[in-house]
Amino acid sequence: MPRLIPLRLVAACALALILVLSTAALAAAEGTPAKLRVVAGQKVLADQWLRTGATAVPTSPKAACFGKGTGGSGKAVRVAGATPLGLLAQAARSSQALRPLLVTDAFSFGLGLCGIGGLEPSGEGFWQLRVNHASSEVGGDSVRLKRGDEALWYLTAGFPGPEELWLKAPRRVRAGKPFRARVLAYDEAGKRKPVAGVRVRGAKRRTNKNGVAAVTLRRPARLIARHGKYIPSNRVAVCVGGKCPRG
Repeated sequence: MPRLIPLRLVAACALALILVLSTAALAAAEGTPAKLRVVAGQKVLADQWLRTGATAVPTSPKAACFGKGTGGSGKAVRVAGATPLGLLAQAARSSQALRPLLVTDAFSFGLGLCGIGGLEPSGEGFWQLRVNHASSEVGGDSVRLKRGDEALWYLTAGFPGPEELWLKAPRRVRAGKPFRARVLAYDEAGKRKPVAGVRVRGAKRRTNKNGVAAVTLRRPARLIARHGKYIPSNRVAVCVGGKCPRG
């Protein structure tokens, strides 16, 4: 009989541990799936899918791009729901390319973004937020993301910013067999149009007037479209012959 108490205690502790781990796993699986893209000039800092929700966003006294006395308090601010700023802060925890993240809480109307990955705006520049290709009229902590939304943070030199390229291509192809890739451009209002003259990896010719190019791959690749001053496109991972790009 005396041994039953320790055994029951061990069983109870084991059960509690299982519940804690199950809860943590469930929390990780929950959240709103959304895509984050971060671009500065022609440099792509992030292009990934995450599940996001309420997030603690760190602030910094160094986030003073809005003028003297506008630096952050240094405290973490909890942002409710799935938001572009919360999505960015969540990604920055595991991505060195996005750190330091400079956010200020000096304003009563919301949080302000000054720097990502050591890149800050100058002159009339700012970090512009586009959600599903259209420029957002509210701050990144106020937009509510829905399942499948895309949030793009772009370091622009001023307003209006450049148009954003978007690449469409099949996810799986056969080695050596040509396939169609299409490039579109979105303006700040989210209106799209095909773009001619864009070079896509694996294509012998640039896109035609319909934004289409014939691409041939013999090994897995991540395709991206760049053209002049346009914002670089999303990356498309294309699997070839059953093999996919790493990472």
